[in-house]
Amino acid sequence: MNFLRGVMGGQSAGPQHTEAETIQKLCDRVASSTLLDDRRNAVRALKSLSKKYRLEVGIQAMEHLIHVLQTDRSDSEIIGYALDTLYNIISNDEEEEVEENSTRQSEDLGSQFTEIFIKQPENVTLLLSLLEEFDFHVRWPGVKLLTSLLKQLGPQVQQIILVSPMGVSRLMDLLADSREVIRNDGVLLLQALTRSNGAIQKIVAFENAFERLLDIITEEGNSDGGIVVEDCLILLQNLLKNNNSNQNFFKEGSYIQRMKPWFDVGDENSGWSAQKVTNLHVMLQLVRVLVSPTNPPGATSSCQKAMFQCGLLQQLCTILMATGVPADILTETINTVSEVIRGYQVNQDYFASVNAPSNPPRPAIVVLLMSMVNERQPFVLRCAVLYCFQCFLYKNQKGQGEIVSTLLPSTIDATGNSVSAGQLLCGGLFSTDSLSNWCAAVALAHALQENATQKEQLLRVQLATSIGNPPVSLLQQCTNILSQGSKIQTRVGLLMLLCTWLSNCPIAVTHFLHNSANVPFLTGQIAENLGEEEQLVQGLCALLLGISIYFNDNSLESYMKEKLKQLIEKRIGKENFIEKLGFISKHELYSRASQKPQPNFPSPEYMIFDHEFTKLVKELEGVITKAIYKSSEEDKKEEEVKKTLEQHDSIVTHYKNMIREQDLQLEELKQQISTLKCQNEQLQTAVTQQVSQIQQHKDQYNLLKVQLGKDNPHQGSYSDTTQMNGIQPEEVGRLREEIEELKSKQELLQSQLAEKDSLIENLKSSQASPGTNEQSSATASAQDSEQIAELKQELATLKSQLNSQSVEITKLQTEKQELLQKTETFAKTAPVPGESEAVAAAKTTDVEGRLSALLQETKELKNEIKALSEERAAIKEQLDASNSTIAILQNEKNKLEVDVTDSKKEQDDLLVLLADQDQKIFSLKNKLKELGHPVEEEDELESGDQDDEEDEDEDNGKDQGPI
Repeated sequence: MNFLRGVMGGQSAGPQHTEAETIQKLCDRVASSTLLDDRRNAVRALKSLSKKYRLEVGIQAMEHLIHVLQTDRSDSEIIGYALDTLYNIISNDEEEEVEENSTRQSEDLGSQFTEIFIKQPENVTLLLSLLEEFDFHVRWPGVKLLTSLLKQLGPQVQQIILVSPMGVSRLMDLLADSREVIRNDGVLLLQALTRSNGAIQKIVAFENAFERLLDIITEEGNSDGGIVVEDCLILLQNLLKNNNSNQNFFKEGSYIQRMKPWFDVGDENSGWSAQKVTNLHVMLQLVRVLVSPTNPPGATSSCQKAMFQCGLLQQLCTILMATGVPADILTETINTVSEVIRGYQVNQDYFASVNAPSNPPRPAIVVLLMSMVNERQPFVLRCAVLYCFQCFLYKNQKGQGEIVSTLLPSTIDATGNSVSAGQLLCGGLFSTDSLSNWCAAVALAHALQENATQKEQLLRVQLATSIGNPPVSLLQQCTNILSQGSKIQTRVGLLMLLCTWLSNCPIAVTHFLHNSANVPFLTGQIAENLGEEEQLVQGLCALLLGISIYFNDNSLESYMKEKLKQLIEKRIGKENFIEKLGFISKHELYSRASQKPQPNFPSPEYMIFDHEFTKLVKELEGVITKAIYKSSEEDKKEEEVKKTLEQHDSIVTHYKNMIREQDLQLEELKQQISTLKCQNEQLQTAVTQQVSQIQQHKDQYNLLKVQLGKDNPHQGSYSDTTQMNGIQPEEVGRLREEIEELKSKQELLQSQLAEKDSLIENLKSSQASPGTNEQSSATASAQDSEQIAELKQELATLKSQLNSQSVEITKLQTEKQELLQKTETFAKTAPVPGESEAVAAAKTTDVEGRLSALLQETKELKNEIKALSEERAAIKEQLDASNSTIAILQNEKNKLEVDVTDSKKEQDDLLVLLADQDQKIFSLKNKLKELGHPVEEEDELESGDQDDEEDEDEDNGKDQGPI
């Protein structure tokens, strides 16, 4: 406040002194008057004075005006006057600035008054609440005042609105206002509100802003609309730029499809007004926001896909090939198409198929390249075409191959009727215009980017220099032009092309070194002390020589890695070489080119570095420095490590393929398991249903039986001589025979079981002795398996019998049901005589008896099958136990055989030792004989020993003679 008073004090006195008193009196009337009309008239007077005496009104009246907004909300007229007065105080009116010729002072006043107003956040909240009033005289000045506050101190006001409950939502309602003035000013308010604030941008987007803004653009006539369309597009840019969440929401909401009608420019004679050019320019920029290279790759590719599918790319290509399009729109369209196709194969393939409407039709790429190498075209247009060509080749090996193939001898059109892309690039590469040289060199370098195959193919290109002279390779021609001392821009372009060509391509390095003049030229360029302009060329020459060393496969004896390093040390010096190499990254234009892929230069003189080349320099600078200082031994070690890594990579790839195949097999097995599980569940469900149906039939049968018993109580006793429980005697006999047969089979099975038990006992006893015969056990196990197979067969027979019985039961149940139906029908139609009743009762009893007997027999058979199954399981367990015992004995036998083998080996070793010892004794005896010592043979010693024994015996005999 003191600052503002000082500013006011610096102004001239006189008339203003009177106005200051008037303003003071009006403020007193606003503050103290009890009548609403008096307060309203005072506020109206302050409004009329606020433009001319902005400072005085602001200092004295702001507090009273805010109080009016708080207390007199019921009167829209006084609220409107108060809002208009505050707007005049805070806003910086351009006309007023021109009249007073004090722009800086006006801006300071606006920011100071804004700071005073928002010092109390409740004031902004109060203003937001006033915007809910539908009255035009309240809402419109409120919108203008809030917009002015945001322009003065945007971040602070944004923060207050963000924390205010429903603050952003209240402002979004302005877009739905039927009064265009308020709606349009609401768009400007949202522009200021969303500027550089991601949180508010997200809230506005999720309040359906995209839908409303696109509706407004459509209503206003798309690109043919007025400035309102431009304001809506700028607001859309604020919401989408650098906001991945909103971009994704825009794409998922299918709003990209609604952008296509924007670019339907219609007839070329329809005219291009200044506003239409501006609108279309902003529309193209909005498309570029969605596919910007700085966005996440996944988000960019999804937007590129949507633009192709909805036909937006096709519409842009139509504008690109149309006639009569203004130059700046054409340039921006080329840049937009570039980013829509960049790195997305489908869009790149479509762009390659686009033809210009000429006779004969030419590919769009060829037409654009003709503009790029034409020095009469505008500089910005040539830069845009280069960017389009780079984006077409970005991660597009197919497109790179097509461009390089137009240079190869087999594909060049011999008639010369059509010009290919390769011919245009070669023409630009060797033209007299240095800018064309640079653009063509960079474009050709992008055709080789990260594509070793095309680098090798380009070595086949031959150029005819003049009539009568042999053709020269493209690589050699580039080095020839380089050595002729052309312009710096041309040399820089050629050096960038050569560095890109030779990197990661040992064959190209060999071809380059094969020309004996190239290495001396490079060393001479690096070793010279030239001016600052030539330092960049020296750095690029050092980089090219370093690439020739690092990617050298030592196939040329005279230019092996070690010899080239010795040459550098001798003629240049390693430190000097590294210093010259560093000139590239230290250049002022290097950092500028490394920021964005688009070649955006203010003038041709700044067109020095390519974005992709800066990446290559960053990648190679360090490794070349290390390679220069490495010794030959370290190089060998590095090559060995590389080979080892390659082998390791091949092994890893092999195992990856194996794992991939196993994964596929596992997936197939899982699918089979899931299918089998489903089938099993279906079968179990069917079994459960059948069981429940059987139970239902049983219940129905029992119920019918009870009902029949109640209906015919007198039919319960009949003679047992002719039938027994309703079953004929012959059937009873047959059933008894079947039971006897089953019993005999059971006895047979029990006897077989006893045989098995005895066989198991024999096995156990045979296992107790160590010398068990394995063949007998194998025979026994074979017999057991045969008997088990027989048991299985018998079980299957019993099951089939059980099934036949079940079928018979079902048949009897069916007959019974039919009989009951007939009985009921007959009972309903007529009274039944006693004889017929007796016959029906006899039949019913017969069926019941047969059914009960069969059920009993079935139950017995099931019990017998269960018993046999248990016996079979017991036999199997015994057999498994015997098999395990046999396996244990077999292991013990194997151990004994191993022990015997070991003892035989020890005996053989002892015999060998004895033989060696005998040999040594024999050699020692021979040595003693040679030395003259008497040696007795073993046989002589043995015979001598025997003679001595005989003499002793004789002496003993004499001593024991007759006494």
